[in-house]
Amino acid sequence: MYLVKQNVLLASKTVSTAARCFSTSSASFCLNKPTHQNDLPRPAGIASFMRLPISTIKETKSLDACIVGVPMDTATSNRPGTRFGPREIRTESVMVRPRSNWTGDNPFDHLQVADIGDVRANLYNVQTACDEITEQYREIFDNDCIPVTLGGDHLIAYPIIRAAAKKHGKVALIHVDAHSDTGEHMMGERLAHGTPFRCAWEDGLLDNEKVVQIGLRGTGWSHGDVGWGVEQGWRVVQAEECWHKSLDSLMVEVKEQIGDFPVYLSFDIDAIDPGFCPGTGTPEIGGLTTIQALEIIRGCKGLNLIGCDLVEVSPAYDTSGNTSLTAANLVFEMLCALSGKK
Repeated sequence: MYLVKQNVLLASKTVSTAARCFSTSSASFCLNKPTHQNDLPRPAGIASFMRLPISTIKETKSLDACIVGVPMDTATSNRPGTRFGPREIRTESVMVRPRSNWTGDNPFDHLQVADIGDVRANLYNVQTACDEITEQYREIFDNDCIPVTLGGDHLIAYPIIRAAAKKHGKVALIHVDAHSDTGEHMMGERLAHGTPFRCAWEDGLLDNEKVVQIGLRGTGWSHGDVGWGVEQGWRVVQAEECWHKSLDSLMVEVKEQIGDFPVYLSFDIDAIDPGFCPGTGTPEIGGLTTIQALEIIRGCKGLNLIGCDLVEVSPAYDTSGNTSLTAANLVFEMLCALSGKK
């Protein structure tokens, strides 16, 4: 019987270029590679991200970056279902190939990457879930591995940044979203998917001069829905400022603003217009295009990225699977951006 061994963790992060092999059919290659469709048909195999080898948090010392899921939606305010986001993003990622035809980037030629599965996040207690997430991500950061996270609702960004700050100190933030997520509370509760960046600010985790929010739009209850970040010194780029144009020049400015500072990238899928990505819990019309989403993430290449997330995919509201497929492509672009770290 012909059996492709898809899910075997291979090698360490210390691999020379000369030692790399580029065929998934070879038994001797060193850096982990996605499973090729000619070796195993797309509908087959374990649904890890891009059908990469599976690993664990304990083994992140041997990885440059890891794919990690946080299947949690108990902090949502409208339509639930993001607990199934990580699973569906992985499922749709089978259509993503390892090389960008435009940029030429292939992160798997430069980085040791594996899918380490999902962290534990208590679905019955939000505070406990946040503490569990922080504890597990601290181990990832302590192992000098960069987490690329599949969400999950947007609250998860707060405990992840909390873990990142233990390693790196205050961090810069690029936050792409339809909403500011800077509420003081939701129904009296500090921890909700509309509060993570207010929580991070209150805990002193962010460098206010190096926080950029892109894509904010829609309606709100008060000036503070968008204006609060501006009052803290953050750069806030509303969606209307992005209409009908490329965002390449914006990202040049963002890179100049952030410099070499450790930066966390948090991308809410609802930043993209629901005409492209309807599978989310709090959709807002007038959003970014998928082209602009690519420009933003590709524009992060060269920054000192210490972590990324793609959150708020709620698969049940998009039976086509396009939202999850878009998310999978954007996560791939995040890996490409990591491969360009200075």
